[in-house]
Amino acid sequence: MKNIRKIIDKYNEQMLYLMQEVRYVSTQKEENFKRLAENRTNKIIDMIRLLGNLSNTSNYTYTDEQVNAIFDTLEEELKNQRSRFSSNQNKKRKFRL
Repeated sequence: MKNIRKIIDKYNEQMLYLMQEVRYVSTQKEENFKRLAENRTNKIIDMIRLLGNLSNTSNYTYTDEQVNAIFDTLEEELKNQRSRFSSNQNKKRKFRL
């Protein structure tokens, strides 16, 4: 009976350790996501602001078609990237007949 109790205690210790490891990895992944997301988002915002500088008609000339092409492209790419965050889009599609 003592041997069974020792085995159970050892098992519980190992499970507790594994649960703590999973929490640590999960927290670390979340911290990495936040750090990278903030940095990358801020870089993108800076670049968009630089793009906005092209609206200065003292320095540049452009057509409405050019402006629409720029923003249509950006909006399409944002839509594509947003869809990657949905659970259905994260799965790789398999070919089927």
